[in-house]
Amino acid sequence: MSVEERLQDVKARIGKAERLSKRSAGSVTLVAVSKTFDAQDIRPAIAAGQRVFGENRVQESQGKWPELKAETPGIELHLIGPLQSNKAVDAVALFDVIETVDREKIARALADEIRKQGRAPKLYVQVNTGLEPQKAGIEPKQTVAFVELCRRELGLSIEGLMCIPPAEENPGPHFALLAKLAKECGVEKLSMGMSGDFETAVEFGATSVRVGSAIFGAR
Repeated sequence: MSVEERLQDVKARIGKAERLSKRSAGSVTLVAVSKTFDAQDIRPAIAAGQRVFGENRVQESQGKWPELKAETPGIELHLIGPLQSNKAVDAVALFDVIETVDREKIARALADEIRKQGRAPKLYVQVNTGLEPQKAGIEPKQTVAFVELCRRELGLSIEGLMCIPPAEENPGPHFALLAKLAKECGVEKLSMGMSGDFETAVEFGATSVRVGSAIFGAR
């Protein structure tokens, strides 16, 4: 299958999951994860109408997305990989959504850059729902307090939560936990679900799903 065909297949599966979950059509945004793929690999998806993309690394994104964004107005670029504080300058300049705010140092660096640049990407807090030591994200029990810190002390507008469940576990309980935390935090956006479990994520209330290999193929 071509990139265009795989993209349409994923969109159809999202639409079916919305219907089965009795959610309104179009309530879930597809973030096409283009990490490790070159501009020529991404252009077919853009030509097919996809406008929301996700990348893991700031430096890699700088090598391809300024040109792609210049070619096609209306692209929304999400950072879905860990952010180092020394990359906050570049992240604020390039990304429209940063989904991986996961500690106070990063939140402060982003707040400083947003003030300096006058550009305010949408921000999500990443939650480590599986408490995995090797994985980024704030602990679930600290999430509400961290969102409050970002809002009240740093003046950041946090609009969503993001998680990556442990690969070997049933993702459903993790998605349910993230949805519960979002209500407690008073945020509406839930970024959860990837190529292997995005339909389950839709069932649990995802407002966006991050799908890469099911669209672009194996890396």
